Amino acid sequence: MHRLIVLILAAVDAAVAAAVGLAATLAPLTLLWVFGLGGTAQWSALWPASATLWQFGNLVPLQVALPGEYLAAAGIDTGAASFVLSLAPLAFAAFAAVFAARSGVRASKADAWVTGAVTGTLVFAAIATLVALTSATDIAGVQRWQAILFPALVFAIPLWAGAVVTEWREAGGGVLARFRDRIEASQGGWGEVAGLVVRGGAIAVVGLVGAGAVLVAVSLLVRGGEVIALFEAAHVDALGAIVVTLAQAAYLPVLVIWGLSFVAGPGFALGVGTSVSPAGTQLGVIPGIPILGVVPESTTPWLLLLALVPIALGALAGWVARSRLVAVANPASPAGERADTDPVGPRVVIALGIAAFAGASAALLGFVASGAIGPGRLATLGPQPGPLALAVGLEVLLGAAILLLSPRRRRSEAEAPIALAQVEPATSAVALAAGGEDGDGRPMPADHQETAPIVPVPVRYDPDPDDIPTAEFGPRRPTLPPSG
Repeated sequence: MHRLIVLILAAVDAAVAAAVGLAATLAPLTLLWVFGLGGTAQWSALWPASATLWQFGNLVPLQVALPGEYLAAAGIDTGAASFVLSLAPLAFAAFAAVFAARSGVRASKADAWVTGAVTGTLVFAAIATLVALTSATDIAGVQRWQAILFPALVFAIPLWAGAVVTEWREAGGGVLARFRDRIEASQGGWGEVAGLVVRGGAIAVVGLVGAGAVLVAVSLLVRGGEVIALFEAAHVDALGAIVVTLAQAAYLPVLVIWGLSFVAGPGFALGVGTSVSPAGTQLGVIPGIPILGVVPESTTPWLLLLALVPIALGALAGWVARSRLVAVANPASPAGERADTDPVGPRVVIALGIAAFAGASAALLGFVASGAIGPGRLATLGPQPGPLALAVGLEVLLGAAILLLSPRRRRSEAEAPIALAQVEPATSAVALAAGGEDGDGRPMPADHQETAPIVPVPVRYDPDPDDIPTAEFGPRRPTLPPSG
């Protein structure tokens, strides 16, 4: 594909990703302005509010400063007039990341991955700059450099990752392809280490995210009554219920990562001095947000068995990596025979690499899913990245080491393989004497009745090709040349 076309398509991808994110905030806020505020709505504040929410969804912290008249009307202490809002609704960032990764994959398949990645990054950064310059508000302020850099990184990192991974896997030429071929040419299985580390780590991380999602779904089913009770206690009208539901849907990825941390063991916090983990739950007064009704007030020690999930995922990653490593280290010969080597060095490095990849990914997820939603006790919510990374890394390492470092059963040289010889049941000499031959040249009985079907008989295989037993002639032996 021509580079100009790739450039245009990458720019369109970036523009669409930004436009969809902005529309996802602008549309519901417009309805709120029309049906909630009515004639008192200040339409000049609609765009700044929408743009600020889009920036917040792309990991930009907000510096909230409540006006004095609102504090007096709501009865809020002046000490809580200003605070940082940094626990982002990750649905916006997740959409941008998925869209960016797909754009990178398409650019790589079009043989212009650098052009596509650079163009997409620059276009999205330009849109983020335009939004930052036109959306200043007095209530929720942002640092301009953060408002430009953070959304650009949210889009650029998955974009480049998708392009590089696809280029590494599928490209037939280019700098990355030559570098890949040089690495994969290494002997003893070392050429597959990098690819297997990424593949195994991705298996473990995706499995952990899935486990977190399953835990959230089960919690919603079990504690759905508490969620409904909190909705009723809020005393909101239909429009307010819709707004609250949409806001909670935007925070679903955050809840999934909290579930991941719960499965791994460290758990998460719902305020300063609180902890929710399989080992125990310590909760104080928590916000009356309906979705937080899924948080259990107490836990049972049986939930500690959830730590087996990361171990099992590590074992699955190790099994996939070792299967590939053994196949590469023992290529088939032209005769169909394979060696039986199992190099130890690459297996150790792969196990450590999978654990490091999973731990680093868990730390990143824990970082983006933690932050503040208010002053005081609400300044600390979510998992701590360090303990989460350590727990996930050790658990995945244990599972991967079980499959990668355990001895593999090898076939004993003393055990001769079994071959199956096709043996025809013997027919009597009397019956064969009067018969002729069938169409295949085999002797037929005199009464032309069909003989019994061919029956496979297991026979020991003799390595000497001249001593292979057969049903009709017995062992083949070398014949002496005729004398004289």
